[in-house]
Amino acid sequence: MNQVSARLAALAPSQTLAMSQKSNELRAQGVDVINLSVGEPDFNTPDHIKLAAKKAIDDNFSFYSPVPGYMDLRKAICAKLKNENALDFTPEQIVVSTGAKQALCNAILAIINPGDEVIVPAPYWVSYVEMVKLAEGKNVIIEAGIEQDFKITPAQLEAAITPKTRMLVLCSPSNPTGSVYSRDELHALAKVLERHPNVLILADEIYEHINYVGTHQSMAQFPELDGRVIIINGVSKAYAMTGWRIGFLAAPLWIAKACNKLQGQYTSGASSIAQKAAVAAFSGDQSCVEEMRKAFERRRDLIFGLVSEIPGMKVNKPDGAFYLFPDVSSYFGKSYDKYHIATSSDLAMYLLEVGHVASVAGDAFGSPLCLRFSYATSDENLIEAMSRVRNALALLK
Repeated sequence: MNQVSARLAALAPSQTLAMSQKSNELRAQGVDVINLSVGEPDFNTPDHIKLAAKKAIDDNFSFYSPVPGYMDLRKAICAKLKNENALDFTPEQIVVSTGAKQALCNAILAIINPGDEVIVPAPYWVSYVEMVKLAEGKNVIIEAGIEQDFKITPAQLEAAITPKTRMLVLCSPSNPTGSVYSRDELHALAKVLERHPNVLILADEIYEHINYVGTHQSMAQFPELDGRVIIINGVSKAYAMTGWRIGFLAAPLWIAKACNKLQGQYTSGASSIAQKAAVAAFSGDQSCVEEMRKAFERRRDLIFGLVSEIPGMKVNKPDGAFYLFPDVSSYFGKSYDKYHIATSSDLAMYLLEVGHVASVAGDAFGSPLCLRFSYATSDENLIEAMSRVRNALALLK
C-alpha cells in the first residue's frame, strides 16, 4: 500500500540539501555551525533588480505567464547571448523555467529514451545522474581526478562514446570543482563530438560569470557542433537570485519546442514577478556582477591558501565558481573518540559534529576521495571555518 513508484525509489536524495538541513538542525539546538555546504551567494539581490520586481507587482503582473517565458525576457536572453557570447538565438529557441535545475531536467526528459546513454564527467553536480535515472537513461561516468584538474580529455570522451550515446553533460565553470575548460580544451572535445553527430551536448553554464581566468567559453561557439548544443543558464549565481527561481535553456528549435510542451504539462510558466526581475538583471547595469565576481575571487584565494596549509589536504586552485574540492583520502582509516573515518561521508559528518563546519562529501559528486567546501560566505567565516577544520583533523590519529 505505502509504496512509491520504482522511478522515485531509484532516486537518491540530494546530499547537498541533506547536509544543509543537518547543519540547520544543529543550529536550532544552539550549536554554532558554519555552513559551507550550500552553493548560494551570500549577497543580496541588487537593488535595481528588486525595484523591477516591485514595479511588476504594482503593474499587476499577477496572472499566468506564457509557458516559455515573457517575450521581453526571452529577447533579453537572446541579447545577452549575442552580446556576451557571440551566439545567435531567436526568442522561440529560449524556454524560461523555474530555475536552471528545471531547465536541465526538461532537456533530459525531452530527449533521453530508456536505455539511451548519457556521458557525465565526474566529479559531477549531484542532480545530473538522478535526472538521467528519472528519464530511464544510463549514466556513463568518465572519471577525471585532481591530477588532471578534474577535466576530461578528448581520449577519455572518445572511449566513452558508443552507438547508444545520446548526450554529453558538461559543466564549466564546474560545480563541485571550480574547474574551467579553456577554449582549446573545449575545441578538442568538439572535434571528438564532430565525429559522432547523434550526440547532443548539454552545456551547464550557470557559473559563467564567476570566472577568474577571463572570458567565458561556451561549447556552442564551435560551428562543427551547430544544432547540437543546449545551453543552460539563469540568474541565481551571477545576480544573487537563488530564491527567485529563474533559469533558461537556449536550444535548437525542435528541442525548445519539446521542452515547452513538457513544461506546459507539469509547471507551466515561471513566476511572473521573478521574470520581470530577470529582465532587469539581464538588461540593466552589470557592474554588480563584476563586484561579486571580485569578492568570490578574493575568497577563492583566501580559502585556497588556508586549505593548502592543512596537513593531508590535497587541493587544486579552482578557476571559477565558488567551491573548493580537496582530496581528503589521507584521513581515511584514522579515528578520534567514537569516530572512525572510512569515507568522505564519514569525514563530512565528523567535521560537522566535531568541528561544527558543514561541507558535502565527494561521494555525492561521484568523487569519493574528496570533500566540497562552498566559499560563498564572508572572509571571517572562512577563516574561522578552516581553523575549526584544521583543529578537528589534527585530532584524527
